[in-house]
Amino acid sequence: MAEHWLMILIEIIFVVNSFAAILTVFRDRYRDITSIWAWMLVLLLFPGIGFLIYFLFGRKLSGHHIFNMQTQEVLGIDKIADNQQKEVMALSDSERYVEEQAFIRLFLQNEQAIFSNQNEVNILTDGHEKFKQLFIDIKAAKHHINVEYYTIYNDKLGNEFVDLLTEKAKEGVRVRVIYDSWGSGGKNNKLYKRLREAGGHVEAFLMPKWQIMPLHVNNHDHRKLVIIDGDIGYIGGFNIGDQYLGRLEKFGYWRDTHLRVVGDAVLAMQSRFFMDWNATNKYQKLKFGEEYFPSHDTGGDVAMQIVSSGPDSESNQIYQGYLRMISMAHESITIQSPYFIPNQAIMDSLAIAAKSGVHVRIMIPSKPDHMFVYRATEYYASVLANDGIEVYAYNKGFLHAKTIVIDNRIVSVGSANMDIRSFSLNFEVNAFLYSERLALEMEAIFEKDLLDSQLLTSEYFAAQSSWKRFKQFFSRLLTPIL
Repeated sequence: MAEHWLMILIEIIFVVNSFAAILTVFRDRYRDITSIWAWMLVLLLFPGIGFLIYFLFGRKLSGHHIFNMQTQEVLGIDKIADNQQKEVMALSDSERYVEEQAFIRLFLQNEQAIFSNQNEVNILTDGHEKFKQLFIDIKAAKHHINVEYYTIYNDKLGNEFVDLLTEKAKEGVRVRVIYDSWGSGGKNNKLYKRLREAGGHVEAFLMPKWQIMPLHVNNHDHRKLVIIDGDIGYIGGFNIGDQYLGRLEKFGYWRDTHLRVVGDAVLAMQSRFFMDWNATNKYQKLKFGEEYFPSHDTGGDVAMQIVSSGPDSESNQIYQGYLRMISMAHESITIQSPYFIPNQAIMDSLAIAAKSGVHVRIMIPSKPDHMFVYRATEYYASVLANDGIEVYAYNKGFLHAKTIVIDNRIVSVGSANMDIRSFSLNFEVNAFLYSERLALEMEAIFEKDLLDSQLLTSEYFAAQSSWKRFKQFFSRLLTPIL
């Protein structure tokens, strides 16, 4: 008798759980269908617990947060874009940017991503090199330092960074910091206490002051930006923490890619920071002014656009840029990404490019950062290897660079991985650069990385154990929500 009632109770729980799962997932009519079925799988396989997972990871940002993000364009930043659009139109007869015109117009139309063609750009691939130069530039700051990172850890490097910002705040320099509380392991108020007392301002991205931990952990501020006096900008993949200097045994040497930029492209980074700051801080709004947006005449030779994307936009600008780069390549495609979980459109585009004679090479890490994500990355790598695409695993340490180069002429470097999360869930920012010189430099860096990498062939994946292949396949089922 007891077993009979137990079976009835289990059936009732199953029916109620299934009905609640359907109501929960399908009520959002704008959610991608693959994401819908992935969340259904989680809710049905893990009754009760699945709803807790969904509460933390599955809910989208509120309409209030999205509205705050979308209404930040009225600060005068649009005036810069208007002026730059005129400059782009004047390039229509120029032989230099014939094939880049489609890119430039795409990003201008999507989000007023201003175009500038006289920037000085330095590529930084080593953490010691990057932070040495960053600290030098911060020490020389005169007016303001605007910082936005996904991760600022409360460790040795994190404290050195905050100490330096505190010194500058005491000197009267205006210091503002935005960080993602999920990526940084919480609010870390003790870390920022001295900076705030010195007059600096620190905010957790889109998170009320009273809230201890983020309730929406599926939409991260994954951007990495530093703007100094409106003159120097940093953008790329490095965060702030000891692991980015290779100090954590788990990761070993940290291989990343970051850019130091001097020129009008810095104004676009500043614009992005302004919008994120004003959406996060309700009481200390930043407004357009020449002290934050100075004019530049650097004599540099790099043309570029700063492109951002996130849940506040339906255009998925960076994803569109990635797809456009792959589809327009004639000779070569070189990709580095720590998390390679593309959608079907990207997979098809890569396969088509390879079959059309384009030399496609992809590099991923050889060790996991997040287990499910890494197994899913391995799954997609195996599919591409079977299609004859060259896939390499970087063995020297952990590869965290997010880069694409096509035909030795167009480059993308930024925070966005080649995965579904970066395409639509995270707040990201990338630099798209139109420079043969920089493209060749990036290709040389890739060739150097090949010396510490292993080619992953179809035979390599076929020799893996059945258990490992099962984990890869199962992780792939969860890719829409990873």
